[in-house]
Amino acid sequence: MSAPALHPTALIDPQATLAETVRVGPFCVIGPDVTLDDNVVLHAHVLIEGRTHVGPGTEIHPFARLGGPPQHTGYEGEDTRLTIGAHNIIREHTTMNIGTVAGGGETRIGDHGFYMTGAHVAHDCVVGDHVIFANNATLGGHVIVENNVFLGGLSAVHQHCQIGAYAFLGGCAAVIHDVIPFGSANGNYAVLEGLNIIGMKRQNIVKPVINDLRHLFRHLFDGDGRFQDRLSSVPTQITQSSEAKNILDFINRPRKRPLMLANR
Repeated sequence: MSAPALHPTALIDPQATLAETVRVGPFCVIGPDVTLDDNVVLHAHVLIEGRTHVGPGTEIHPFARLGGPPQHTGYEGEDTRLTIGAHNIIREHTTMNIGTVAGGGETRIGDHGFYMTGAHVAHDCVVGDHVIFANNATLGGHVIVENNVFLGGLSAVHQHCQIGAYAFLGGCAAVIHDVIPFGSANGNYAVLEGLNIIGMKRQNIVKPVINDLRHLFRHLFDGDGRFQDRLSSVPTQITQSSEAKNILDFINRPRKRPLMLANR
């Protein structure tokens, strides 16, 4: 039975749980409640603390801090957690905090994410699979980011916002409203500019579906009258795909932040 490859300068609490195939580089610090699954790689100067579980195949670069206490004035040292999924790439200076009791007690990160330099995931966020956070993209607390979302560099998302699947946030976007699935948001403060057509093509969404989503977007966000009236009169012929239903379900779900609308 092999042992993890641990650099002699790393400080690893004996109560931490490390799989046999874990690799830990120079000057890393790992706390007692940390669990690292198979083939996790820590480069130099990584700090992992708190009740943090890192899934298999995740690679963490220098000066990342994972599992730190939430930046929340009500936090009093409760036993909350950070759960990170499989096969993520977490680059330099990225921070991800544990949850708060009031927010459910857990911050959750999905699989196959790419978190570039300086990305931040605050307490109680839920982040899906195959996301990309460009440099210094930031989430406030309690944010939900669904699968395949791209956050541009220096973008920031307000507490309690929801970002739908396949959405795109432009660089420096300041997001204070919920963004529909497949939406493209830009600006400070960000507004909905259209659909993430490039992202949909990269995910091999077929042209007829993309065309239907264009019609749905124009009906909802470019039409005349009140938004609620347009929502209740969507033509059925453009709502048959799962992608269109995803947008409509997202719009109709409960929310704490307003829905982002287009700049008309």
